[in-house]
Amino acid sequence: MSDQDQTHFGYQQVPVREKQERVRAVFDSVADRYDLMNDLMSLGIHRLWKRRLIELAGVRRGQRVLDLAAGTGDLSARFAEIVGPSGLVVMSDINAAMLERGRERLDDAGLMGHLHYALANAEALPFASNSFDCVTIGFGLRNVTHKDWALAEMQRILKPGGRGLVLEFSHPTQAPLRKAYDLYSFSMLPMLGRLVAQDADSYKYLAESIRMHPDQDSLRDMMEQAGFERCEYFNLTGGIVAIHRGCKL
Repeated sequence: MSDQDQTHFGYQQVPVREKQERVRAVFDSVADRYDLMNDLMSLGIHRLWKRRLIELAGVRRGQRVLDLAAGTGDLSARFAEIVGPSGLVVMSDINAAMLERGRERLDDAGLMGHLHYALANAEALPFASNSFDCVTIGFGLRNVTHKDWALAEMQRILKPGGRGLVLEFSHPTQAPLRKAYDLYSFSMLPMLGRLVAQDADSYKYLAESIRMHPDQDSLRDMMEQAGFERCEYFNLTGGIVAIHRGCKL
């Protein structure tokens, strides 16, 4: 097997054909405690990060939105409220356990009708070109094997004038914050995973996957190579998280 047939799974090198299944196993394991762990890991700040993404998306009533790697549906729920009955939100995830957990949560909240669900791979989306006004992927791109394929698919399915946004853990901009963040990621996250989700290994992988994700400038360049225009990024919490935005002209 050549190096080209290998990819990273956290800090490990694994066959490309295995990564998707390994990622699926991670999220199968954490699905039931995913929301609780998000609150504990970020001290609730993930809600502010997602609120900022909603603001930058600029979605309006009646528009069509695709929410990739939607997880348990935080972004999908808010988008559904904004677009209203005359619009459409597709909540999509490659992981069936996560999608089912999100569907149960949003159905319980009464968000029906214009909110649809799709089990889909971001690298090969089952949607026609020029279908959506906005496409987002929140905390999911780092788990995709071929990130360039996923970005190209996001650009393809956007209508002209549409916006693509990536919300993802990134690279802190200041050295002291980087050191503190490393200590937290590789000590506290696995401990929380063990105590709350009974799964330290999955949260060790999540910490490693963040470190392997492209930095802010590199991801902006990747979006441009995928065909996005007017690409820019917004650092949040000192660069621990960044939102990248690009347009299809």
